[in-house]
Amino acid sequence: MRPIQTTPVKSNLTISGSRSAVAAVLGLALMSLAPLLAHADEEARSRSPALSPGFRFTETTGEALFASACQGCHMPDGKGAVGAGTYPSLAKDSNLEVGNYPVHVVVRGQRAMPPVGAMMSDAQVATVVNYVRTHFGNEYRDAVSAEDVKLARPEK
Repeated sequence: MRPIQTTPVKSNLTISGSRSAVAAVLGLALMSLAPLLAHADEEARSRSPALSPGFRFTETTGEALFASACQGCHMPDGKGAVGAGTYPSLAKDSNLEVGNYPVHVVVRGQRAMPPVGAMMSDAQVATVVNYVRTHFGNEYRDAVSAEDVKLARPEK
């Protein structure tokens, strides 16, 4: 049997040593961040969810209902959008002058807009409609009521 010939490998201890030092510093830095990350995770879990769970909206203010149900399409400023579809502007919208029109659209849907009012109580629909009619440059102060919404709903 012949002995196996090996070629000596030169080691550069300076590079190897500096890699170890960098790894040690990075490891310590990451370990010092662990408590901060744990606190941030705990804080995020303690906040209420941004969206309603399930098939009913839980928000009670017009602003919160708009944020959860409407602004995804109509945008946070109510000016609508064009892209994968056309989402009409609600800003300075003369169609909102008669309160029963937006109630009907929210409760029954229209064209590409689903009947999101089916996931809201009568009071929630009235609240979000009144919010839209008094924001985004709209100044329609005659409020719609939960009773108006009830009358607009399809009969079961």
